[in-house]
Amino acid sequence: MKLSTKGRYAVMALADLAGRRSDKPVPLAAIARSQNISQEYLEQLFARLRRAGLVESVRGPGGGYRLAHEPDDIFIIDIIRAADEPLQVTRCADGDGVLGCQNGEACVTHELWSALSRQICSFLSHITLGDVIERRNLALAAEVRRTSAIAPHPDAASTPADKPADKPADDTTPLRDIAE
Repeated sequence: MKLSTKGRYAVMALADLAGRRSDKPVPLAAIARSQNISQEYLEQLFARLRRAGLVESVRGPGGGYRLAHEPDDIFIIDIIRAADEPLQVTRCADGDGVLGCQNGEACVTHELWSALSRQICSFLSHITLGDVIERRNLALAAEVRRTSAIAPHPDAASTPADKPADKPADDTTPLRDIAE
């Protein structure tokens, strides 16, 4: 899977910001020190996160960044997309299409990697920043959002993962049975 440092660092930085549980703006220098990420790199990432409406900036003395929404309202997929990070498992030049796969034809494993990519996107569409900072069981949290009235990310509705909890997709045990 192609997920470079941009997406990972953006999630790490926002988790750090959310974990501070403060309404006061946090300077990027503090996040850079805490996460061992260069401040210059964070400045580029936070510009993207701000444009995506995930963080707010406060200028001047005591300035910095704070979350624009509650952690439970920020989905991990949105952070990764705001960082301009493509979620791609196939080697195809156009993502989930077949360009560059094998002479414009889908290779024999194309559907496998394409389906995996859709599952990853679905999972990240059901996990919030709040789930991460509260150290919740992420697989269980995603499953609960998929099978209940808890609203997932709007993009998640188009995924094939919306199956009833009592009818698992494959020969797997539902997560709620494992958790009990």
